[in-house]
This record gives sequence, structure tokens and C-alpha cells, in this order.
Amino acid sequence: MKITRRSALAGLAATPLAISQTRAQRRPSFLFILADDHAGYVMGCDGNAKASTPNIDRLASEGTRFSAHHCNSPVCTPSRQSFLTGQLPHAAGVTVLTTPLAQDKPTLAKQFKLAGYSTAVFGKMHFNRPAEPGLHGFDVVKTEDQITKDWQANVKPRPLPSNVRTKPAWQPFKDPARIWLNSEKLPFPRFDEDMRGTFIANQAIDYLEQHRNQPFALWTSFQEPHSPYDFPLEDRGRFDPDGFPVPRVGPEDAWQIPLVFRDLTNDEKRGIVAAYYTSVSFLDRNVGRMLDALRRLHLEEDTFVIYMADHGYDLGQHGRFEKHCGYEPSLRVPLIMRYPGKIRRGVVTDLTEHIDVPATIVDVMDLPPLPVQHGQSLRPYIEGRRMTNARDHVFSEYLENEEAYIKTKEWKYIFCSGKRARQDGYQTDRPTPGRYRRLYNLKDDPGEFTDVAAAHPEMVEKFSGLLLERYRATHPERASEPAGASRDEAIEFYLRPRDAPAIAAAG
Repeated sequence: MKITRRSALAGLAATPLAISQTRAQRRPSFLFILADDHAGYVMGCDGNAKASTPNIDRLASEGTRFSAHHCNSPVCTPSRQSFLTGQLPHAAGVTVLTTPLAQDKPTLAKQFKLAGYSTAVFGKMHFNRPAEPGLHGFDVVKTEDQITKDWQANVKPRPLPSNVRTKPAWQPFKDPARIWLNSEKLPFPRFDEDMRGTFIANQAIDYLEQHRNQPFALWTSFQEPHSPYDFPLEDRGRFDPDGFPVPRVGPEDAWQIPLVFRDLTNDEKRGIVAAYYTSVSFLDRNVGRMLDALRRLHLEEDTFVIYMADHGYDLGQHGRFEKHCGYEPSLRVPLIMRYPGKIRRGVVTDLTEHIDVPATIVDVMDLPPLPVQHGQSLRPYIEGRRMTNARDHVFSEYLENEEAYIKTKEWKYIFCSGKRARQDGYQTDRPTPGRYRRLYNLKDDPGEFTDVAAAHPEMVEKFSGLLLERYRATHPERASEPAGASRDEAIEFYLRPRDAPAIAAAG
């Protein structure tokens, strides 16, 4: 376990297990605040001076922030259904964007229901099926389709100033990337109080007010800062694009930069980054609304709050403006936990994975354990105790491109079959380049530019073995692994997506 000096000092001021008798008599509640595409490096509390995230930063200062937290898949649906079920994506049965989670799968919401909690979800969840009460264990379900209908029916936008340009309808891969990635940093055609994100926050706050006297488990899931990086008219002047440098592109990147991004100019790239940062600022404001409501309703002291994103995001690194790959900006995500009196304040720098989050939730909330649980509880970290089984590596997979990743503190390993022509819209010069392995020395090359696999065959051997171990320990079809297959052939057997015939263009 590694906890920073700030954590140690803060821990002296609070005793994690000291809970007043009044609070002990009340069952705690749970609030999960989820962002879409929020990269771990775009937060003030992560050391980014350009990011405007005062509310998320405040939450981090009041709890534990995991600074080396990683998703198990850099795409929306597999990642979300993985941490909802506690299973790695290939075991949850969701490895590509359009797959709906099977309704008989165990979920965190079902475990809360078993423990007698009222459950609700508002916002984007990628369930890929219509909202209906009871879906996946949620009593109240206001996901993408229903929340948008309610927003359009109940929020009538005010007239807009005639001299303000706003963004067009989002048409990814139909319009040029400079348009659907909002390189002109145009606002959504609504004021802050009329935005869908604000509506989602207000709907969740209404739920808090209605359920303040009973234990609840509430998911609030915002679409920001997912492209086209929505933000209201009031925010259009935030962030000068000229203040953002264009990330370096390395010599290895040329052929693998998705074709859709090839014609972006440096000015357009800076505008895209500025639009993303503006959307993050709008997201932060809605996070603040949620946190303020907890305090106003006197729920703050008795609610376990988690802030997290489904995965990270590349903002020009390696020429990319998306996730869908194994580079660090796509894999490292925010994770903040706060529970006054039970969670120490500080920063944990050990490696953690998304599947550790559900394991922690059932542990801290004293819920029935998930039937299948691939992660491990992070409770020792948040209580300031020694973690005896700290992770020495993290695992992630993107099966749309038949690739998987292992990361340690010193190394990043990428294995790709190179056999599948990807259908996610991010085609390159070589649709099926053949099998490749890449190894990056993160101490000498934190930007992951120089492949050193040929110089370190022993590390390639080690990390290939770790990949195969993960799959053999968790994959539901491990008994069908071909007899006599080589190690690399066996890995490729597990990399094939098995759950959906078609993949949507963006996630």
C-alpha cells in the first residue's frame, strides 16, 4: 500500500471507525456519480492546472482518490457492464458497444435490493434496451431513452441570442471530425438551467429529497464530457484554444492514426481540446449540484459517494481523439471515494482496476457478495490499513480490435491479433496488420512512443503469460481452449468477441 504524506497527515485528524451512535443507528446510503469519457488527467486534483474541476477536487480532498486507477475496457458498454456486474467484460458477456447486458446477470443494484435498499438510475448507462422499472435491479430507471423524453417534454428552452453560434446536431463519422468533435468550441443551443445534464442532476436531486428518510442506492450518470463535448451558452468563453499545446505524435503512430483524424489541423486540434475541457467544467458543476444537495438534505454524513468515469480519453495523444486503444490516456480514469468518518482523506498511488470498485462497494455497504467477483476490495486503502495483496499489474481489453493490455508501474504491454477488421469507425492504413506485441518502458518513455519488445523478450514472455493467466482464470469458455495451441494462439482464442454481430460507430 502506498499513501501519500498528505494522506498520512489527514488520517491523524480522523478516526475511520469512529462513528457517532446517532449515525450508527441509521443505515448508510450510496451515491454513484458516473462520467462518460472523463480522462483521469483532466482534473485539478490530479495536478492539471488548466482543468476547472473545483467540485470534483473538493470531493477528492474529503475522501480517497486513487491516482492509478484503470478501466478494464476502453469503451463505454463493456466497461460499464463490467463494473456493474463485478466481472471482467468477457465474463460479463459484453465486449462490444451494442451488446445489451443479459437480464439474468447479477448486478450491484440487485445486491442493494437484496439488502432492502431503494434503487434508482438517472442518465446514460448503455443498457442497450428500453428503460423499464426493475431493469437490472433498479426500481426507478431513467436511462438514455426515457431521460431524453422527459427532458424534452418538461424543459422548454429559453430563446437564444441571435448573434451566438451553436453546434449542429451530432453526426459522428458522417460529418468531418472537425465538426462532430466540435473544433470550433460551439455551445449546445441551451442555457445551463435547460441542459440535459442539469436536468439529470435535478431529477436525481428530486429522488434524494423523496428518499431522504430511507436507505437508497442512486446512480447518476452524466453524458459529459463525451463528444461533442456539450456545454451551455454561459460557458462558451471558457478556455482559449491557444492555451493548449498539440500533443506530440511519435514515429510509430503514422500508420495507426485513425483515418478519420488525419485531416485535422493543429488549430482544430486545439479547439477540440478546449471544447473537451469546457464540457468537463460543465460536468463538474453538475457534480457540485449533487454534492450540495446531499449537504442541504443532511445526507452527506451517511452516504458513501463514489465518483468515477467509464474510461479515459485521448486528446491528441498518438494522433487520436477517442478511447478504443491501450494508451494510458484511454485507460487511466478518475476514482474518488468519500464516506465521512469511515474513509481517510488522501491519495492512493497503487494500481487498481474497475472490477475492484464493486468488490469494495459490497464490502463497505455490507451487502450480499456478488456471485462472481473478479476484483478485490479496496477497503484497506480507504481505512488506512495495509493492503496485503496490492496489485502488481492491471489488465484491460478491447476486443473490437482483438487486443489486450497489461500495465505495471514500469511497463505497458499491448498484444493484438491483428486479424480483425475493426468496425468502430477508427480504421487505419492497415485494417488487418497481423499479430503484434508492443512493450513500453514507462519510466524512460511515459508517452509510450518507443516499442522495446525486441530488446526485452523476457518481459514479453512474462506479460503474455499474465494475459493468458487472466483469461484462463475468468473466461466462461476456458474449457474450450484449443488443445495444443501455442501461448499466442491461446491468447487469440480469448480475444475474439463472442457477444454481438455488429458494433455501433461511437460509444
